[in-house]
Amino acid sequence: MKKQKGFSLIELLIVVAIILIIAAISIPNLLKSKMAANESSAVGSVRTINTGEVMYAAGCPGIGFSSSLVELNAGANCASGTGIIDAVLAGGTKSGYTFAYTPTKDATGLYSTYTITAIPGAVGTTGQRAFYSDQTGVIRYTLAGTAPTAASSALQ
Repeated sequence: MKKQKGFSLIELLIVVAIILIIAAISIPNLLKSKMAANESSAVGSVRTINTGEVMYAAGCPGIGFSSSLVELNAGANCASGTGIIDAVLAGGTKSGYTFAYTPTKDATGLYSTYTITAIPGAVGTTGQRAFYSDQTGVIRYTLAGTAPTAASSALQ
């Protein structure tokens, strides 16, 4: 009888079992790191919007802050507002987070205040924390992914 070359069935099963054990250990860590990256991106985007609003208000003193996130990209109401933020962020969704921007006019008709919230699309999958900021530039958060407010904890 000839000796056949190759792997036996038991050897292949052992290799497959080892691969499955390694996958079971690494996949949860991969998901956690993706969530952390999405949260970091959301904080960075909120900071970008805050900085963009300051630039917009300085370049368009007759308007104040922008009327929408799209205005920070398109600059339809004021030419100085063109291209301050990218088109993806102006669309209101980026890195698994949804951004909601709400400006408020004062008695003179200028947009003098605004709020921005970043809520994870799927809590526990795209992110855990939700973020909030306003014209003060302080970024606040909630741990449960619920809509934060001006009373929420501030990032350090």
